Amino acid sequence: MAYPKIMLVDDTRLILELEKSFLKLSHVDIVTAGNGAEALELIRKDPPDLIFMDMHMPVMDGVACCAELKADPFLCGIPVVMLTTAGKEEDRERAKQAGCDNFLTKPLDRRLFLDLARKYTDAVERREPRIPCHLPALFLQGKTPVGGVVLDIGDGGVFVATRERLLLHQKLRLALYLPGERSRLLELKGWVAWLNEEGKRVHNSLPVGFGMEFLELGEEETAALKSFLATLRPEEPPAS
Repeated sequence: MAYPKIMLVDDTRLILELEKSFLKLSHVDIVTAGNGAEALELIRKDPPDLIFMDMHMPVMDGVACCAELKADPFLCGIPVVMLTTAGKEEDRERAKQAGCDNFLTKPLDRRLFLDLARKYTDAVERREPRIPCHLPALFLQGKTPVGGVVLDIGDGGVFVATRERLLLHQKLRLALYLPGERSRLLELKGWVAWLNEEGKRVHNSLPVGFGMEFLELGEEETAALKSFLATLRPEEPPAS
């Protein structure tokens, strides 16, 4: 069975990898391009079902690429979500004139990205399974180490209970001690994807704190995390 195809167009490799990580639980095929000209060539050979396209790129920017797509009667039906700079209304106006179907601002928010993707294809999974736990952790606020408690964890992020005030999209390094036979201290890079604030809870079942999405996990960190998660997941019942 063929999966829906989503194209990601951006000249920044980190952004492409971040978007791909958002879609890792979804039953979709992903194709990437580094600029509008490359994207057009790929689209004409094998049209995707949805396109996320950065606005500012070399060779051909997102506005020019989107305008060409929407002028083509065979390709104009493909939804295009344009990635624009937060607060720049002129960017949105240019993208709107080019015929884009929706907008997303940088820095990217995982939930907003997946909600938009799911608007155009139900093959996108918005939720990432998390496993309850209780692990002490440290992160830096400026140069000051601050303590917190990780209350759930998955291979894409954690929830950290803390009363320390943080900013949405703030980048962090989180030091986390993973117990077990091969116990180790793991340092994970990420950013604040959402905040559970006093009087303004995103998830009422969780205390004050923040949800952190991982960024730039290396092979060693990924392997250690997956090994630890395997110890937390309940064993499958034996087949009868």
